[in-house]
Amino acid sequence: MSTGLVATFKNLTIAKNVNSLTREQSALATQWESITKNGTAELQENLDQLNLFLRDNSFLCATQQPTVTDVIVFEPIFPIVKQLVSSTKDIKDVYNKYRHILRWSDFLQQLLSIPQSSQLSLNYDLELTHEIIEKKKKPAVAAAAADAKTAEATTPAAAKDKPAKEAKGPRGKPDEETLKKLREEAKAKKAAKKAAQATAQAEQAKKADEMPSPSIIDFRVGFIQKAIKHPDADSLYVSTIDVGDAEGPRTVCSGLVKHFPLEAMQERYVVVVCNLKPVNMRGIKSTAMVLCASTDEKVEFVEPPKGSKAGDKVFFEGLGDEEPLKQLNPKKKLWEKLQPLFSTTSDLNVVFKDEENKKDLKLTNAKGEDFKVASLVDAQVR
Repeated sequence: MSTGLVATFKNLTIAKNVNSLTREQSALATQWESITKNGTAELQENLDQLNLFLRDNSFLCATQQPTVTDVIVFEPIFPIVKQLVSSTKDIKDVYNKYRHILRWSDFLQQLLSIPQSSQLSLNYDLELTHEIIEKKKKPAVAAAAADAKTAEATTPAAAKDKPAKEAKGPRGKPDEETLKKLREEAKAKKAAKKAAQATAQAEQAKKADEMPSPSIIDFRVGFIQKAIKHPDADSLYVSTIDVGDAEGPRTVCSGLVKHFPLEAMQERYVVVVCNLKPVNMRGIKSTAMVLCASTDEKVEFVEPPKGSKAGDKVFFEGLGDEEPLKQLNPKKKLWEKLQPLFSTTSDLNVVFKDEENKKDLKLTNAKGEDFKVASLVDAQVR
């Protein structure tokens, strides 16, 4: 493998888009870079720790994109990983034990364009055992259990041996009139509670059935700066998309490999849904979604009008003054309720079918321009 991978990385667009690190991320960078300074022995000793960290993080500084720290650690550790994979008889054991390092290494070797002859060769069809992640006992639960045990140990014996009849309250049975009154009160209380629960459930069901406004969705113009194939998923692209965020571009995974060649994913404007809950897609956190129209046979991008800029607000007619939600709650199925009403028209405009008012609201921007697709009529938009 050739040297100078750090210089190669710094020339990539993805490197130039990484913002300055937080104090915690800088501490991680120092920690990981320090293990490269003491030779192969320390690197090998830290393989398990590295794999564990990469189980919960895509990259070494807990960022959404690789940083120069990943490349600094990758360069000396790469030949160690290659040696492990090529020389071990029980290859499945290596894949199981270091699966997260292998995923990270494969991503970086593709990103840095390591020559094919020097690359780590992986068997993607190897079936691995399920990874068991031990859950730590919550401190509060452990403390409560300890307090209960202490309380039991310090309870006086006399209190433990108190007669049951004394604990039950005063002796003697209430008269029939009092008993009758108590029963009626209990019955009335139970009926009131049942009625309140029924009312609450009815209100909840009614609220759940109500159609939310499409203004809650944060549509924006996005600019794809660069896209690569996902290292662990043949059907996914991993794109770096500028959507106007102050903190920089987002990482977005899209299942578009079957529909667009890689070159069609480079340096183009698209419409992006920016407030879906981020999801992990084969080890890479995707923080947005590219909006497309689709049929069973074909998929097309929703095209922003000429002159659009990354971060431009996109909305349906009449709803431009309303602020979208910061993040859609997946438990409320808001996206799932609205998305089936997104469609294309005979003139290829993207619209929201407002069933309550019996009209179509066009997708537009502050200038009132149309957002269209190339050819798909009456297609779903998602």
